[in-house]
Amino acid sequence: MKLYFIRHGKTQWNLEGRFQGAGGDSPLLPESYQQMVQVGQFLRGTKFRHAYASPIKRARVTAQHVVRELHQRLPLTLLSRLEEFHLGELEGRTFQEVQERFPEELDAFRNHPDRYRTDRIGGETFTQVIDRMTPAIRQIVRDNPAADDNVLVVSHGAALNAEINALLGTPLADLRKRGGIRNTSVTVLETTDGKHFTLVDWNNTSFLTAAASPTDTI
Repeated sequence: MKLYFIRHGKTQWNLEGRFQGAGGDSPLLPESYQQMVQVGQFLRGTKFRHAYASPIKRARVTAQHVVRELHQRLPLTLLSRLEEFHLGELEGRTFQEVQERFPEELDAFRNHPDRYRTDRIGGETFTQVIDRMTPAIRQIVRDNPAADDNVLVVSHGAALNAEINALLGTPLADLRKRGGIRNTSVTVLETTDGKHFTLVDWNNTSFLTAAASPTDTI
């Protein structure tokens, strides 16, 4: 089976360069809705059995719009384990403000996941996020056992980056080395047993007509 991971549409805080975790949920930008249509049109030729999404509004709304564009009768299930990082003191702060107040934590979050500590800021570590997301992915695989049971998983940039790389067996220290994930991008993994995964496509945005900007990717 294949799992099609989609990052939610771009939001106001994404545009402003603010940390947006499970505790924050700024509005989706108007142009994001057109990009959701483009995702759905891109995937329309693929038959899906089920869609899953984080219950946070930006991911839930993205999933609803993509599913609508598929023109398939597709159930959508919300799973709290697919939420974004809980970010503690980083939530809602601009990247510049975090750089000034928590430079070590910011550098670790972006470049050294194995060194990311939350003692001063609260929230989740990379290991904690992976440990809550992986059981959800394995359950999704178990619930869709046929070889052609493709599924959609709509979630968040940092959480997806961590979880997808972990599913591929990437060491904790190297989770960020594949690069970031753009809003409304598609990353595809394939598995036969829910334990071993192969990368089919990473951060595909070929179907988006809007030019990429630095604030699109985390």
